[in-house]
Amino acid sequence: MRKKIVVGNWKMNNTVAESVTLATDVIGALGEGFSGCDVGLAPTYLALDAVGQLLEGSEVQLVAQNCHYENDGAFTGEVSARMINAIGCSYVIIGHSERRQYFGETNATVNLRIKKALSEGLKVILCVGETLAERESGVTETVISSQIREGLTGISHIGAIVIAYEPVWAIGTGKTASSSQAEEVHLFIRTLIGELYGEPAFRLVRIQYGGSVKPSNAAELFAMPNIDGGLIGGASLNADDFVAIVQAASV
Repeated sequence: MRKKIVVGNWKMNNTVAESVTLATDVIGALGEGFSGCDVGLAPTYLALDAVGQLLEGSEVQLVAQNCHYENDGAFTGEVSARMINAIGCSYVIIGHSERRQYFGETNATVNLRIKKALSEGLKVILCVGETLAERESGVTETVISSQIREGLTGISHIGAIVIAYEPVWAIGTGKTASSSQAEEVHLFIRTLIGELYGEPAFRLVRIQYGGSVKPSNAAELFAMPNIDGGLIGGASLNADDFVAIVQAASV
């Protein structure tokens, strides 16, 4: 039985003080010893240390939003996997659609980042997904297959990787793939992972959904057999909404 995982991606939101308040509210609402599903919070780099200190002793894990593929060097504005591991992160999000769209991420650089993160002992949330134009052109599976095959090139073990399917057309737009649409793509991803890594990986790899998940639709999405939780954007900025989503994944 795969344990669901819900991660709040705060993106470029919240000062350090605001992040501490939000994290405090989430921890308080979840209650001590919560174990219904795996939970993570991904604040900005600036807030990682402060939020990480709050999370110590709780079941909530600290997540970074990205990392570079070198340990150090002349890469102004970047942060390495070694650094985020040292500050206490358990996971790092790699290949988010906004990184691909706005910052030139490619399948090749995603692959480099994953390899570096794994080498530093981090777990990875690999984001994949199609644009509206790609979906309407009928190439969703082709796009996602390339993102997964190229993103995981040279990676022999997938146990430390969670895959997040995020249809780009449903991120921050208020649109959401229907539960059946999302399930169809999740099953495709799971089948592909099985082809690449074998039957145990087919059964055990967790695949999140990320695309305007809200308290009102979370339970229906998470009830699908191949949807193992969510990578939550806007709704994670409100503690009550985020905790309601976490609770929907814990049934």
